[in-house]
Amino acid sequence: MATAIAHPNFALIKYWGKSNHLLNIPAAGSISVTVDKLTTETTVDFSAGLERDVAWLNGKQVNDKEMFRLQTFLNIFRKIAGENRRAEIISSNNFPTAAGIASSSSGFAALSLAASSSLGLRLAPDELSEIARRGSGSAARSIFGGFVELVAGDRADGRDSIAKPIADENFWPLSILIAITSFESKKIGSTDGMNLTSETSPYYSAWVESTRQDLPQMRAAIEARNFTKVGELMEFSCLKMHGTMLSARPGLIYWNAGTLEIIEAVKDLRNQGHEAYFTIDAGPQVKILCQEKTKSVVLDALDGCPHVAEIISTRPGPAAYLKES
Repeated sequence: MATAIAHPNFALIKYWGKSNHLLNIPAAGSISVTVDKLTTETTVDFSAGLERDVAWLNGKQVNDKEMFRLQTFLNIFRKIAGENRRAEIISSNNFPTAAGIASSSSGFAALSLAASSSLGLRLAPDELSEIARRGSGSAARSIFGGFVELVAGDRADGRDSIAKPIADENFWPLSILIAITSFESKKIGSTDGMNLTSETSPYYSAWVESTRQDLPQMRAAIEARNFTKVGELMEFSCLKMHGTMLSARPGLIYWNAGTLEIIEAVKDLRNQGHEAYFTIDAGPQVKILCQEKTKSVVLDALDGCPHVAEIISTRPGPAAYLKES
């Protein structure tokens, strides 16, 4: 038995679409920041007494569709370890699940670390990252803390599609504010949304090529601590991704009235001389990046948004780790 804790990450340069669906290889790389305060805690216990894999998330047994996904994922570790025992998974998030706050990134990162440790495997972080990617593309990045790049790689087997740290969580003490506009699970999951977009959007190929061009610029901006450049690139990537989603058939709209309200509030702040930038994943929640000196004024602006249900204030967070028993 082993318990692991991982933190979700938010993509600064977005990941949306795959070159290989079976191996979950992204069509283009991505860059993210792992966030503190939000956590997934997962315990995995391989037992000879179990007839099948079972899993519990936030106190509820997972449905058959999700269980098949988890079982397929656990089979990767069983194959490496030469193991046949079934497993029980007990996992919980301290933030809304499947609601656009990147719960799959921390979920599969924590599961990867807990499962490998439970089987006595001693996998290096890059090996864990490659396996975590097969559960969820963003999970490859949550193996590491701070600013992280997921490389698309060139190999057909995906072995070089792994996350690589750019800078740790102490490199740049930025403020990350998460404005929650809904606690409901999204109707269309990220995997289904990606597949629909790649298959039907006339802009999809341009999105992939544009993302490849954004990556070196974002990497350089982070290394130089160029806040303005990071923010501009982040918003550019976010709006391009959602524009591509909108052009799918049928169009994907993850936003709600609160999402648009917050976007306008952030733009108004910039017009008033308070530098802050937004990004949005596949959901209605908005993440705002700002510096400590402008945090209070951003919080005041968000407090004035009627559709904001909750605000989480955090900063760059650490890598996934094992919890001591």
